[in-house]
Amino acid sequence: MPFKININRKSQTVDAADDTPLLWVLRDTLDMKGTKYGCGIGMCGACTVLMDGKAVRSCLLPIAQVTGSITTIEGLAEGDRLHPVQQAWMDLDVPQCGYCQGGQILSAVSLLAQHPKPTDAEIEAGMTNICRCATYNRIKAAVHRAAGTEG
Repeated sequence: MPFKININRKSQTVDAADDTPLLWVLRDTLDMKGTKYGCGIGMCGACTVLMDGKAVRSCLLPIAQVTGSITTIEGLAEGDRLHPVQQAWMDLDVPQCGYCQGGQILSAVSLLAQHPKPTDAEIEAGMTNICRCATYNRIKAAVHRAAGTEG
């Protein structure tokens, strides 16, 4: 069945079954590999994208339930200008293996939209993605840098 969706500020029409997770539409149909498959049950966050600015787990979101504008890691930067969260990630050399980082970055963008000057507790509560390399301290520092609250 054809679905018209807005991904990274661009309208796309995709043909998929109603229950196909957005993750597989992105990766297999649209060849956008930045959104990663991790656990498949919405726990790890490697598949995180933004829907109307809010973090969602794309492995759990059927294409038929996509109701807003989707932003993937490929569409976060505007032109040659990195998003402030991406810049903070680079400045602080956050990634180790990098597998989860697209989802981590998009979760941080969503968190900062809700808490522009987050406390450590808000970051810890809001950043629920799993990092197997355990770069949590660098992730927290990068969120603070992006918010302008590094101490």
